[in-house]
Amino acid sequence: MRFSSRIASILNLTGILLLLAAGSRPSFAAPPSDPVSWVNPYIGTEAGKIGYGGMMPFVTPPFGMTDWTPQTRQNKISGVSYKYDDTRITGFIGTHQPAIWMGDYGYVTLMPQVGPLHTSPESRGLGFTHTDEAVHPDRYSVTMSTADGKRIRAELTATERCAYLRFIFPAGHTSRVLIEASRPGIDGFAAVDQVNHEITGYNPDRMDKHLGPFALPNFKGYFVVQFRKPFRTAATYGLPSSGERGAYAEFDTTANEQIDVRIGTSFISIAQARKNLEAEIPTWDFAAVQQKLHSIWNDKLSRVTVDGATDDQRHIVYTALYHALLYPRIFSEQGHYYSAFDDTIHNGESYTAYSIWDTFRAENSLLTLLAPERIPGMITALLQDYKEGGYMPKWPNPSYTNIMIGTHADSLVAEAMVKHFTGFDYATAWDAVYKDAMVPPEGDTSRLWKDREEHTPYEARGGLTYFKQLGYIPVDKTAEAASRTLEDAYDDWCVAQVAQILGKKQDEALFLKRSQNYRNLFNKQTGLMQGKLSNGRWADPDAGWTEGSAWVYTWAVMHDIPGLMDLMGGPAAYNAKLDQHFAGGHNVHSNEPSHHYGYLYDYSGQAYKTQAKVREIAEAEYANLPAGLDGDDDCGQMSAWFLFTALGFYPVNPASGDYMIGSPLFSAMSLRLANGKVLHVNAQNNSPTNVYIQSVRLNGKPLNTPVITYDEIMQGASLDLVMGPKPTGWASAGVRPIERALP
Repeated sequence: MRFSSRIASILNLTGILLLLAAGSRPSFAAPPSDPVSWVNPYIGTEAGKIGYGGMMPFVTPPFGMTDWTPQTRQNKISGVSYKYDDTRITGFIGTHQPAIWMGDYGYVTLMPQVGPLHTSPESRGLGFTHTDEAVHPDRYSVTMSTADGKRIRAELTATERCAYLRFIFPAGHTSRVLIEASRPGIDGFAAVDQVNHEITGYNPDRMDKHLGPFALPNFKGYFVVQFRKPFRTAATYGLPSSGERGAYAEFDTTANEQIDVRIGTSFISIAQARKNLEAEIPTWDFAAVQQKLHSIWNDKLSRVTVDGATDDQRHIVYTALYHALLYPRIFSEQGHYYSAFDDTIHNGESYTAYSIWDTFRAENSLLTLLAPERIPGMITALLQDYKEGGYMPKWPNPSYTNIMIGTHADSLVAEAMVKHFTGFDYATAWDAVYKDAMVPPEGDTSRLWKDREEHTPYEARGGLTYFKQLGYIPVDKTAEAASRTLEDAYDDWCVAQVAQILGKKQDEALFLKRSQNYRNLFNKQTGLMQGKLSNGRWADPDAGWTEGSAWVYTWAVMHDIPGLMDLMGGPAAYNAKLDQHFAGGHNVHSNEPSHHYGYLYDYSGQAYKTQAKVREIAEAEYANLPAGLDGDDDCGQMSAWFLFTALGFYPVNPASGDYMIGSPLFSAMSLRLANGKVLHVNAQNNSPTNVYIQSVRLNGKPLNTPVITYDEIMQGASLDLVMGPKPTGWASAGVRPIERALP
């Protein structure tokens, strides 16, 4: 997700292959016993030849509530806390910013220093180089330099809601730990408890608060900071007129003395932050906290194994897994949660940071395989948001932000039900998706619903009134109307799946029929989708698109690709248009709408083109480099694409439970499932040149259609492929049109 579309960088494939291979040879050894060591948190932290992933080197468990990272700059909407190019560290921040284009909220920053007190980021920064850093998912360390050459070392590890930091100070100075509660203009709070050697406080900032409808006067990010060594003195800083708030603790230290600090965070209260700290870091044992976090990551990362990869490729695989397991983030604390939808405390489990416009495409589907134990709670959280705020959110951070289009929470609900997940209320799920599909937002026909339009009611499906009346959303009435029409059609298909599972036949028929509204935008003269005006005439071909164009969105009909093929005149015309799409540079992998397009030849009998294309994209868009991610990871979606492609299949229509087969990147990969079964993917003769499938067997039986299903995967399966250097006729029959009779 971005403010605007970006032009795809057409990279030289040979150059990228050389880049990946530099200093690295294929590894056919057994999977590593310590996969954490293969994670490279630098990936995505630098802008460069491939792109900029907007990532930070987080120390946090999977789905952690608070992420911890060194801070090299003040983060904001469109800027994150850490960038690889920077040379000064200004703090160690507990952040909740999930993506570069989103804001932070309830954050807190700690910083060691010696000498005079410096509270501003500009004055307190210390120099560092990357050779001074050790960056891992379970531990971060760095040695920083003062202006006069003194060295301060910092180490950091974490739990779901807390962190353990330790600082080693030089001799001959006043040693100090600064806690920044809030920044200038933010009326935060900090207090010192001299008896218990604590500093407590809160930060009420929500950088995205101007985007949603709720003021949330009770919102705060609370913290409790405790010191192992009693401080000599401590005080607060900041003036009421400045709004800046913080505190610091000072210590008498000998040479290389270590000061241990632990901090608990909460969105409920200072008392709850202390309870979180007592539960998650009960003793002063940095090694124990780090080892537990190390084990948690190893358990998740070891569920995927890979053979036949170079060292660089192995780093890419495990880093993608690390990125994909960061979001959505847990938002509940010991059986309670603060709701950013009604500004009160509730009992239960909650999650936030759903970048659903991005993640419904593949990231959520990956979580159904990698973290199925989380899916019921994640869906329940969306349904709680619906009950407390009126609709399921599309991008909670932590409340409604009205960013992006569609109501793709419908897809997440449908996918969970299609894949037989329970543990959430099906009746409430129906109420939520039905409201998305049937109830227009407040002032629907009097608002344009522009991207990031401030202080609006919750957007839901902006333009739904017209969609129901006209069968499309007109570009002269609603912003991004052409894209909305196509994405709403997909969401209607998802609602139909929920209706089918619940036996609501009339509703199923209604929403299946409406899911065909995409046809109303197909211009037979151009062979592309095109927006329409409210009078029924064609709009300007460039009007009405979200971060894309007609070339991008023509292929957005993920629920009915065979129907799109029909509109285009059959497989030959469809393939020619798809060839034109790629040849014309319209496939922008750095943005999510293009993610499934490489797999679309599977439907039309030219699966060999899918096999070549997805290999090409994987090589060009991902590398074991700080600038090795072309486009914001957007809560795991970029990483999920790579992981599915590496395995050899991808969820073009995520709510269907079907995965389209591509070309596995390695000779063998396996996925250990939570039910104890294992998916094995074996690609005989695989190599950078042997990208084409010669034959496929699923559990020993020939497979001639380019599809593997979720149910087949969950039963434990062996997908055995023979690869070669030239295309074959495998899967030349394509995929048949949907068999369901449309009303």
